[in-house]
Amino acid sequence: MTDQDKAAEHDDIVDAEIVHTGPVPGTLPDPDYSDSGVPSFDFVRDKIENRITTAIGSQELAEASAEGQNVDEMMRKRDEAAKKRLEEIRKSMGS
Repeated sequence: MTDQDKAAEHDDIVDAEIVHTGPVPGTLPDPDYSDSGVPSFDFVRDKIENRITTAIGSQELAEASAEGQNVDEMMRKRDEAAKKRLEEIRKSMGS
């Protein structure tokens, strides 16, 4: 390989910017995590409470809709039928 070929190879090299992945110097650390990356108890509790609240709200909205009410009625009828069938089975077994 000649010196010109080596120089041509170096011309194809692209300089890259160094990106720091840690905290930016001069900024405060995230209060929800420790320096080692462990979430705080308050952060975890708040996240769980938000998920529970969202689930409860979704359930209330579903129950308030016509489709949700139809599903509730279907479940009630199915439970009644299952209870009656279980009663029939017990009678046939002589319980």
